[in-house]
Amino acid sequence: MAHYLITGHTGFKGSWLSLLLKSRGHEVSGLALEPAAESLFARADIGSDMFHDLRVDIRNRNATIEAFKQVAPDYVIHLAAQALVREGYRKPVETYETNVNGTMHVLEASDRTDSVKAQLIVTTDKVYRNDGHTRPYAETDPLGGKDPYSASKAMADILAQEWFSNERSKPGAIARAGNVIGAGDASKERLIPDILRAYESGQTLTLRYPNAIRPWQHVLDCLSGYLMLLDYVSEGGSGTWNFGPSPESFASVRDVVGIASDALGSNFSLQISDEDINFPEDEYLGLETSLAVRNLGWVGKLGLRTAIVWALGESGRAEPNYLREKINSQIVEFEVL
Repeated sequence: MAHYLITGHTGFKGSWLSLLLKSRGHEVSGLALEPAAESLFARADIGSDMFHDLRVDIRNRNATIEAFKQVAPDYVIHLAAQALVREGYRKPVETYETNVNGTMHVLEASDRTDSVKAQLIVTTDKVYRNDGHTRPYAETDPLGGKDPYSASKAMADILAQEWFSNERSKPGAIARAGNVIGAGDASKERLIPDILRAYESGQTLTLRYPNAIRPWQHVLDCLSGYLMLLDYVSEGGSGTWNFGPSPESFASVRDVVGIASDALGSNFSLQISDEDINFPEDEYLGLETSLAVRNLGWVGKLGLRTAIVWALGESGRAEPNYLREKINSQIVEFEVL
């Protein structure tokens, strides 16, 4: 049994990762900001069985270092971030402070905590400089960013690369993932939560970029890759790694809505919006994942349709503990695939 520290554990990915690690018999601690009342973390009562459940802002260098020393983990997985593209436009300074300075504080805190054996810095598929081509990005492609979120995550990625190249650093690697979906996501301006809100309220679903193509991936496929990479780092590996679905799971926003509509048995009323033209997003994003497949033996288990159906698993159910039980049952099913 190992002890994992997750930064950003109150977020969507962090909540799923906490339950996945617990299911594998590990101790899990986390540091993050206060969760939103409607978050997966709050609704599934994930903090109730964590070893440490700390409220720390990673922009605070000293508080972050002290929290790491208090937890004394074996492994660190850095997920904490301002993770929304459109929120980055609204709050650029906060986005850069969290994603760049916060990452630096986490790296320093890991290095100053004797117990830490290895660490994983999670960035995003949006770190790649988008030159308008329609091929999947490989780890060797140049980084860049045309909006505060993308630019700040590219900066954090480059920072981590530099940090890991120095002898001062604990072993580490960088993971870049695509558009992750799964049950319990309550975030604003994400497609699956927007679909569920429209379905449950009977209101019109507004699509801002209906033809935008993204690499949709179930959160368990993504997280299993992260943990395989962290094991690889523990054995002396390093580098930057993509985790995303096979090309047949690259799909447009409109196509995802169509699959979800079929699964829910409802025909949504759609509205195409041009109200946010000042918040542009790239038309195509895809990831080339042969490095992880070849060197880690990682492969995505869930295709696009299954990933969407699993992500819609909480629809229409509000009973206490249902969401946590649903996620744990999906974890059990996933582990034997």
